[in-house]
Amino acid sequence: MASIYDFEARQIDGRPVRLEQFRGRALLIVNTASACGFTPQFKGLEELHQAFGSRGLAVLGFPCNQFGSQDPGSDDEIAQFCELNFGVSFPMMSKVDVNGAKAHPLYQWLTREAPGLLGSKSIKWNFTKFLVGKDGQVIKRYAPQDAPASLAKDIEAALSA
Repeated sequence: MASIYDFEARQIDGRPVRLEQFRGRALLIVNTASACGFTPQFKGLEELHQAFGSRGLAVLGFPCNQFGSQDPGSDDEIAQFCELNFGVSFPMMSKVDVNGAKAHPLYQWLTREAPGLLGSKSIKWNFTKFLVGKDGQVIKRYAPQDAPASLAKDIEAALSA
């Protein structure tokens, strides 16, 4: 695959989404969880969505239950939780695996394009973030503990490129 636009995902309501529809926009892709110590980052992600969405940023959340079983609910339960507790209005996708043999092809590509610390390909925990430029290429990978607000400068640069 040459860019993020070559992938497809499913929205949390089950509808297919070709990432091609985000061509020309910067993307912040995050594997999320509803019962994690980092779950309050949903608030910061929503703030980024509100602050930069009209300028071309799309935040995409991908629930994942691979880390401490911290997102065991159904897609419907996850969607309700995110909306009720954090007012999430950015697109949430259907639950995926981000590591292992069943990892979503998008995450296989993201981790190849932007390895983690010491070249690690695997995602270490919930709320790992990937910033993708308007050209569909990965710009940077961020650790779970990187607060969404700390990404604003890099998002600004991606939107200006």
